[in-house]
Amino acid sequence: MSNFLPNSLVKKLGTNPLFDTNAFIKIHEEGIRATAIRLNPDKLEDCPFPNTGQVPWCSAAYYLQDRPVFTLDPLFHAGAYYPQDASSMFIDHINQSLNLHAYSIRALDLCAAPGGKSTLLNSSLHAESLLVANEIIKTRVTILQDNLMKWGNANTVTTNNDPAAFNRLPGYFDLMVVDAPCSGSGMFRKDADAIDEWSEANVRLCSERQQRILGESLSALKKDGYLYYSTCSYSEEENEDIVDWLLDSGEFESIEMPIDENWGIDHTTSAKHHAHGYRFYPHKLGGEGFFIAVLKKIGEQETFNRKRIKPEKSDVPKGILNKWVADEDNLHTFLHHEDVYVFPKMYENDLKYLQNVLYLKNAGTNVGKLNRKELIPSHALALSNHLKRGFQSVELSLEDARNYLRKENVALDAIPANIQGWAIASFQGQSLGWMKVLANRINNYYPKELRIVNL
Repeated sequence: MSNFLPNSLVKKLGTNPLFDTNAFIKIHEEGIRATAIRLNPDKLEDCPFPNTGQVPWCSAAYYLQDRPVFTLDPLFHAGAYYPQDASSMFIDHINQSLNLHAYSIRALDLCAAPGGKSTLLNSSLHAESLLVANEIIKTRVTILQDNLMKWGNANTVTTNNDPAAFNRLPGYFDLMVVDAPCSGSGMFRKDADAIDEWSEANVRLCSERQQRILGESLSALKKDGYLYYSTCSYSEEENEDIVDWLLDSGEFESIEMPIDENWGIDHTTSAKHHAHGYRFYPHKLGGEGFFIAVLKKIGEQETFNRKRIKPEKSDVPKGILNKWVADEDNLHTFLHHEDVYVFPKMYENDLKYLQNVLYLKNAGTNVGKLNRKELIPSHALALSNHLKRGFQSVELSLEDARNYLRKENVALDAIPANIQGWAIASFQGQSLGWMKVLANRINNYYPKELRIVNL
């Protein structure tokens, strides 16, 4: 047995005659972890780091040769990629297998912070899909909102609600992703504290919490919609047993996913209903511990009244966004206090539905603040994929880019003579934020709360 892994957990895993207990213990004792990133396809085509190859179940994702200090990389702050455990990226393969990239859907990421799965869904689903990313813990919502902002798309809504609030939207979503809070055994290599906090009693508590989260929210999933249920736990009580509990209702059926045997993923079946599940073990593949199952809702589900809401006249002055925003005809504009937002016009009614029943932290892209008849552009617009192409920009060196991200001065001699006024601070073609070039100085508009404190 391991000297530091919980013996009861290792013993239970070892009851499976196909499970290699020695290899499992060894990989934890060595502590060597794979580092992977997933590119933002709207911003980056090629991996910016030396890599050992692609993550096999996720397009545009790579294993890196070494783990860089992401905080020091301007491309990270530009939202050009997202560092994420490769196991979690299996959701991309599920989306492709279910053909969910081929048509627009409404999707909910119920337990979304810090945003890895939300940014993946935002890229992997059809570009005209609507994504609602929810986080119940207030202190974690800000990082979720920031990561979606960096990803750059207006078709997202960030919410801060208890899962039960989504029962007010019966039959609304085509897809629900529930990466449920769990006992965390799959994260032992990543977080040593998780080992000390793990116990069989906590596993039982987590299982009960998972049932509550699912039981109070699943009416929001429409008939024929899909549920992705996942955890970072190895315990059957939080994985296969939860899937069996869901199937007990008669409202769901289990969906099998095609997998390549060379990927090293374990295809499991639950004890009662023989439901399909997929387990990821670090001694068998380049990723941490993870479990996921896919269920399809087959039970009848009533839906809320989707009455058409009469469009409100926008308070945004006509023409003010012309020089800032691309594809303006397909975007709904609205004011929140003094801030101008854009949101997909095809979901204008949906925004009203969501506002009526949920607490929204953000919807769409904050374009900027109205100051009389002038727009002061927002940081979100600088990172947005909706920013009008060809906007004047200043390409910075690595040193100048890091100074910019620290909210320090950028030297005037770094600015081409023909640039005046609002300009994008850019690194390797990726937008970092705004600067304003004046006759004798440069104003750095990088948000104070996002600045890099230590380099």
